[in-house]
Amino acid sequence: MCGIVGVTGNSDATNILLDGLQQLEYRGYDSAGIYVNDQAGNDFLVKEKGRIADLRAEVSADVKGSTGIGHTRWATHGVPSKVNAHPHVSANGRFFLVHNGVIGNFAQLKEEYLSDVKLVSSTDTEVIVQLIGKFSDEGLSTLDAFKKVIGLVDETSSYSFLLMDKNDADTLYVAKNKSPLLIGVADGFNVVCSDAIAMLNQTHDFIELVDGEIVIVKPDSVKIQKMDGTEVSREPFHVDTDASAAQKGAYPYYMLKEIDEQPGVMRTLVQEYFNEDGSIKIDADLLNALSQADRLYVVAAGTSYHAGLVGKELFEKLAKIPTEVHVASEFAYNPPLLSEKPFFIFLTQSGETADSRQVLTQVNAQGYPSLTITNVKASTLDREATYTLLLHAGPEIAVASTKAYTAQIAVLAILVKAYGEAKGLQAVKEFDLAAELTKVANGMQELVDEKGTVEKVAKEMLETTRNAFYLGRGIDYAVAQEAALKLKEVSYIQTEGFASGELKHGTIALIEEGTPVIAVITNPKTATHTRSNTQEVLARGANVMIISSRGVAQEGDQVVLPDVNPLLSPLLSIVPTQLLAYYASLQRGYDVDKPRNLAKSVTVE
Repeated sequence: MCGIVGVTGNSDATNILLDGLQQLEYRGYDSAGIYVNDQAGNDFLVKEKGRIADLRAEVSADVKGSTGIGHTRWATHGVPSKVNAHPHVSANGRFFLVHNGVIGNFAQLKEEYLSDVKLVSSTDTEVIVQLIGKFSDEGLSTLDAFKKVIGLVDETSSYSFLLMDKNDADTLYVAKNKSPLLIGVADGFNVVCSDAIAMLNQTHDFIELVDGEIVIVKPDSVKIQKMDGTEVSREPFHVDTDASAAQKGAYPYYMLKEIDEQPGVMRTLVQEYFNEDGSIKIDADLLNALSQADRLYVVAAGTSYHAGLVGKELFEKLAKIPTEVHVASEFAYNPPLLSEKPFFIFLTQSGETADSRQVLTQVNAQGYPSLTITNVKASTLDREATYTLLLHAGPEIAVASTKAYTAQIAVLAILVKAYGEAKGLQAVKEFDLAAELTKVANGMQELVDEKGTVEKVAKEMLETTRNAFYLGRGIDYAVAQEAALKLKEVSYIQTEGFASGELKHGTIALIEEGTPVIAVITNPKTATHTRSNTQEVLARGANVMIISSRGVAQEGDQVVLPDVNPLLSPLLSIVPTQLLAYYASLQRGYDVDKPRNLAKSVTVE
């Protein structure tokens, strides 16, 4: 949610900011703005509702500077508008601030300190910059005013702050709590960003920040200190990702590109996690910690939660360890009764998911071991968990996750394989996962190469419908839930994923003439039952599509999946549903990559 960029010491600051914001469009936003200063007495504030293209249109040729800050806003307090867009400016015209996150006690701060200040926006962010201006007018230095305001923000708040002082225009003041922010070290200048992708055209070397730190960034220096003034030394880490990896290339949308990249991701994971002799490259300490657990707790949100449901099947069926899957936002405030020796697994594409981080904080406080499975190295959940496994999926830009979901399932399978072997389980030893994932990659390629079939079905079934249903049993039910989420989030079709056996317990009342129902059938044990359920909805006028594995396929099934191990079938059965969502959105005329009201990285609770 929201995106921050900043630069100091580069005469091309305006273009760096605009290009950086464009790279952050995937995060979700409704307005944007920049502030630049040329160090010679000229400064410019430009804000606009809408897309970065709309902001660019407002930036005239004279808007130039060597230091500046920029922001894409996803509305939390106040409607999307030009006046609510960041940067916000203090009443004295001296301070400019961009902010990601939510200030929990902004109303109290406004009432206690700013009764004499007229606020122009409806945002919590403006309260912060007005307080900095007020305390500066009372005699505090910029740094001390910044620190004082941060000290007044309550502990429930989340923030990444990037502040500029017009009177010290080559300096950026930075602070964070719960919300991600990085410092980029470039050649002769420095940058700030909420995601490294924003600045890969400027540098590949970044300094991670820790909650509660204050950073003073100048063109030739980065000084990190704690709130008490103690200096902190931290070396940059290097990001190997090529900036071009975050580009669409010849694709019309990122979502389609990322669907097509899934076979390559499977092959990359085999290369990253398997030695030539078939052994798995996973830290022995991690496997030892897992082996001591009596129950696993998978914590995640959205698509990652659905990947966790598949992971539960893998852990329990193959590795014989009880596994629970929990929605992070529910677990954080309503935790279950834990076993004696719990082990926590956090699934997160970004590594910054606020709800999951809230749970991890509690887990760490209780001293329980944890593992983060994420796509982003040096992200918050990577740093704060006991162990980390990376997805190696490359940048995922489309809001609707596709390749990160399948990568999460594949990494979970790899972990299950390594854990089962460490426990000496014969069935796991005989499970040639590297070969199976190669089969999965080949099967995925077959599916993405046959897009035309899915595009045709999408047009026939989904172009004008108001609602739709996905059905499945067992592991197919887990897929049905993720498939439903994909369709609803990009096409806005009201879609639900149901256990097909539950139809007669209420849901079938919603079936009427022409209702689209997509059934996922991959398990021979339940195939007949699910087909019986499709007959029940057909009898009530539903328009049915069946996605089936080759071993249980029947004539007339619209999509037949290549054969893979049944426990890995979700890696294939999800692909046509991703394409259905893509084509349904396209056919309805929507922006596939940027669905309304959604953000890629949910960094506030």
